[in-house]
Amino acid sequence: MKLVVLGLSLSSSWGNGHATTYRALLKAFAARGHDVLFLERDVPWYATQRDLADPDWCSLCFYADVDDLARFTPEIAEADAVIVGSYVPDGVAVAHFVQETAGLAAFYDIDTPVTLAKLARGDFEYLSPDLIPGYDLYLSFTGGPTLARIERDYGSPAARALYCSVDADAYRPADVPKRWDLSYLGTYSPDRQPTLDRLLVEPARARPELRFVVAGPQYPGGIDWPSNVERIDHLPPSEHADFYSASRWTLNVTRADMIAAGWSPSVRLFEAAACATPIISDRWDGLDTLFAPGREMVLADTAADVIGALDDAPARALGEAARARVLQAHTATSRAAELEAHLNEAATRRRRAEVAAA
Repeated sequence: MKLVVLGLSLSSSWGNGHATTYRALLKAFAARGHDVLFLERDVPWYATQRDLADPDWCSLCFYADVDDLARFTPEIAEADAVIVGSYVPDGVAVAHFVQETAGLAAFYDIDTPVTLAKLARGDFEYLSPDLIPGYDLYLSFTGGPTLARIERDYGSPAARALYCSVDADAYRPADVPKRWDLSYLGTYSPDRQPTLDRLLVEPARARPELRFVVAGPQYPGGIDWPSNVERIDHLPPSEHADFYSASRWTLNVTRADMIAAGWSPSVRLFEAAACATPIISDRWDGLDTLFAPGREMVLADTAADVIGALDDAPARALGEAARARVLQAHTATSRAAELEAHLNEAATRRRRAEVAAA
């Protein structure tokens, strides 16, 4: 299969989770024998922060704007499938070009609850309602009832869950000393910060003898971090496994839109579990379809819940059980097989529709 992907970024993981998602998925997809071309808008922010400029498992090319994208018309027209991702700059114009040029076109929504909230308030930054029926396939980071809503309310021919995943070769337990009792890895988000305050900052204040760390960019300078909370501004993916392995526990915090929709796992959830790092998570519908609370992770609503887990929960057994679950169902290899099946299903459906129309 020849696949073209137009995504937010493959080259830079700075301040976005898209890059690590695409890297794991497309590397595994290429390993199945497929050819992949990734087209990335050349923007200054990512251009100065690239940590993967020349992947050896796909072709990576940059374009300046929508007009410049026309250079790749032959590749898009000849591809077996073309995927446009969420948050692609000028995504509506890009989508019109792709739908007019490609054979089979799909949308990969790495931000589904955010996307649907934007559509509801008339914000068509990278997707507009009229485009959704024109995509043969709507791949969604969110599963559960949201998929039926996308088909029912927006006319998608097929909405399918394609959760994030983890590269099991890159994320595994590392033999490093334990540096922190509780860690958190994630870019600053205003709607996540109250939960981070409750589940990490408050426990840090209550237990000054323990060590905490928050890694990720864009946190405002005015946040009053306790002295036992270390800050790391940016952690490249190459250092994630060591980071998780150096943590006795790690925290998973979910954005408000994702909690409201449910069935929206973060890539950090699978990455931490693949490293056998015990996870303390906030609570949302569908989480128990991915991990078994109490056996593969701990759910927490309050600072007291977190402190109780740090003191009493069987950390090693939880971490090993979560790693086993990820290796069974949530590796990039598994997800690439799902992507292939979804694209083949869409191609079959398209051929049948064309025959019926003829």
